[in-house]
Amino acid sequence: MTSSLATRLINKEKRFLGVRRSMEVLGSSLDDYSEEDSNHTQNNTDTTSHSATTTTTTTHLATPYGTRSKVGIVKANPKYNLHVTTSSPIPKSPFHALRDPNWKQAMCDEYKALIDNNTWVLVPRPPNVNIVRSMWLYKHKYNADGSLNRYKARLVANGRSQQQGIDCDETFSPVVKPATIRTVLSLAVSRQWPIHQLDVKNAFLHGHLKETVYMHQPPGFTDSAHSDYVCLLQKSLYGLKQAPRAWFQRFSSYVIRAGFYHSKTDSSLFIFHKGPDTAYLLLYVDDIILTASSTSLLQRIISLLHAEFAMTDLGPLNYFLGTTDLGLQLFRSTTSQLIAYFDADWAGCPATRRSTSRYCVFLGDNLLTWSSKRQDTLSRSSAEAQNHGVANAVAETSWIRNLLREFCNPLSTATLVYCDNVSAVYMSANPVQHQRTKYIEVDIYFVRDKLAAGHVRVLYVPSRFQYANIFIKGLPYPLFADFRSSLSVRKSPALTAGAY
Repeated sequence: MTSSLATRLINKEKRFLGVRRSMEVLGSSLDDYSEEDSNHTQNNTDTTSHSATTTTTTTHLATPYGTRSKVGIVKANPKYNLHVTTSSPIPKSPFHALRDPNWKQAMCDEYKALIDNNTWVLVPRPPNVNIVRSMWLYKHKYNADGSLNRYKARLVANGRSQQQGIDCDETFSPVVKPATIRTVLSLAVSRQWPIHQLDVKNAFLHGHLKETVYMHQPPGFTDSAHSDYVCLLQKSLYGLKQAPRAWFQRFSSYVIRAGFYHSKTDSSLFIFHKGPDTAYLLLYVDDIILTASSTSLLQRIISLLHAEFAMTDLGPLNYFLGTTDLGLQLFRSTTSQLIAYFDADWAGCPATRRSTSRYCVFLGDNLLTWSSKRQDTLSRSSAEAQNHGVANAVAETSWIRNLLREFCNPLSTATLVYCDNVSAVYMSANPVQHQRTKYIEVDIYFVRDKLAAGHVRVLYVPSRFQYANIFIKGLPYPLFADFRSSLSVRKSPALTAGAY
């Protein structure tokens, strides 16, 4: 035991002496660094060699007592510099941008494209008119691997300086409903039709203006011979309040001349039907989904669109407005049964005590639409909240039935609407009147009319199979995962053959 104790004391003394020697070397290095720093102020010619010597000395002192900051090294270590991009930063103003060759070229390209498009003509500034401001927006465009693709400069009009009734009037522009997109895709997948996605380049620049709009000349591109002139816009420009509407009117007028017609249920859906040939075109701002009964018809329509608009054919559609992780998958379905699940969370809002309705609608195995929305009025009972919810679900299914009728795919069977509330099921089918039903008479009669016409059947389903609960209720993870899978929300569609 004495020998063991002596050994431990000897080892401890060795460690102490080693630390002491390290401290002495460190102190000597610090003194050398101070002397070299002093010499640096006296003789600038020796600065580089002294700094290199000091850095080499302190790098080898890898002890807990020797850090770069403690020995006075403030220069960043190159091996920790992970910023490797050499792209020009976003400029703060057009005049800063014009000093950078990359941004200057991007601005010149944009300006030339607008001039070639006859976007405006220069005119003397009229008296007492509103002049819209113009400005430049800058953005880096990246490739899929994160590398820089190009510099993008866009000239836009400042719509906030427009005046209603003077240089803008109607500004509403329709956008295709998500339920319409999923219905078209579901039918196309089930019919095995080809589906392509197209992207219109500078879509808003194609629109024709009905109003007279004056705009200041672009900053940095003022005509030196007519510096006091203004731009009289001949075509639409990004930023104008009426730009989306002008683009939609220009596009819809062209495709209608090409043989399409507007859908009555969704004005952003265009239908082509001539003999055995059928095609559906969906317009979502500047994105187009096109599907047709044959590949030859699809290509003919794409050629017609190319002849009028500059666009890119992105090829067969794999996913649309989705993510690369989870997505709503659509499969070929052998049934055309329309099924809905609805529920209501009575007085669930702690602040207002209003109820929340939710529903989801399937066409065969494909989920078409869903909703989870707080009701506009206060429900005095759970039955009242449920009847508001069933009315919303039935209204949505009625709209989808009309949409399917336009696709020459009318439903021959009633829509099945499932609810886990017995009172709502009973009241929808039976002419029961009592004190509480007077607050929901309109909803009840609406549902009963659909039942009498044979369009809807309201049935009971246990809560264990009420898929609408996923939209608002906190569920145990196994049940949540099961409901999510039942809604066809799964891993990336790109990994699943035949899915869109």
